[in-house]
Amino acid sequence: MNSRERRIDTRINLNVPLRFRVLNSPGAQELSGESINISQRGLLFATTVPLMVGTPLEVSLKMPRALAGHAASDLKCIARVVHVEPNAFLGGKAGIGLLIEQYQARAAARVESDTGVGVGVGVGAGMGAGKEPWAS
Repeated sequence: MNSRERRIDTRINLNVPLRFRVLNSPGAQELSGESINISQRGLLFATTVPLMVGTPLEVSLKMPRALAGHAASDLKCIARVVHVEPNAFLGGKAGIGLLIEQYQARAAARVESDTGVGVGVGVGAGMGAGKEPWAS
């Protein structure tokens, strides 16, 4: 059984823009990528920015209403790079696998249109990994 088959959390395909910055680099600028999928404890995203396994990141993205429940939710998390797959996506983008160590979610100020029924997301702050409300 390979590592992909050993995952215990259900992954949800989620393609939304995200922002991230390296935490152990003083004055690090905010960079961008696009999420591919997300689970209770992990996130896969694509970026042209070279990252190394072990790099701590702060990641921000907006959970769509379809997954967040009544309103879109802004998600900010602290995560660590656990997997890098170079040139995994079009345009030479790398696939970056993250382990979410901590996150904070809050309702977005703007309500988005209903795109369908998804898993509900509660609004919380400072919850640890394994307590994320977007997957049931």
